[in-house]
Amino acid sequence: MNDVVRQLPPRGHYLAHEVGRLAGVSGQTIGQWARRGYIRSSQSEETPRVYSYQDVAEAMVVHELLDRGVTHTQIRRAISATRERWGNDWPLTHAPLAMSEGRLVVEADQARYDIGHRGWQQLLPSEDDLRRIASQLHRGGWAARELPELEHIEVDPERLSGRPVIRGTRVPAELVAELAEKPEGRQELREGYEVGDKEIDDALEWWRVVRRYEEAA
Repeated sequence: MNDVVRQLPPRGHYLAHEVGRLAGVSGQTIGQWARRGYIRSSQSEETPRVYSYQDVAEAMVVHELLDRGVTHTQIRRAISATRERWGNDWPLTHAPLAMSEGRLVVEADQARYDIGHRGWQQLLPSEDDLRRIASQLHRGGWAARELPELEHIEVDPERLSGRPVIRGTRVPAELVAELAEKPEGRQELREGYEVGDKEIDDALEWWRVVRRYEEAA
């Protein structure tokens, strides 16, 4: 897998709560971001909205920007300006954004586009930031940054419509975590699904973190 999210047709199918689990926010927040234009629901804009893998990556960048103190207004302006300039469906994971005096600007073709106001400073998110976000999404989403030792969770839009699974299998991580919490659940997972203890432990840790995102709604 190429770590940088590319402009491809929408891949994977996620409902809002599934996007939230990967992006580190509640499903309610994802719905609000979609309605307000911060992210797309590129698989379907009808109710219930259906999101793609690329939309999840955009949501992770929105979360990253907000954590760094960028305002919602600045994010909206960045999306509008970059879409108008490049026509990209997922501008935040493609446009060369930068922070200047606490505001967002973009630079391309040796020209500066002032989305906020005044000069130019560090890239935000930089190519390294985008690679890190893409890697985290592939390893389980926002939870992967909270659980740097997480090894056995995988998110691949070509596998199980992009649902988080045990790495190298089609066994949903959520199913593993829920079964593991039941009496004899570990034995059932080992014998019926061929899932080992380390994989079960990772699924439980991942599930513990993503449930917290939902409870924060």
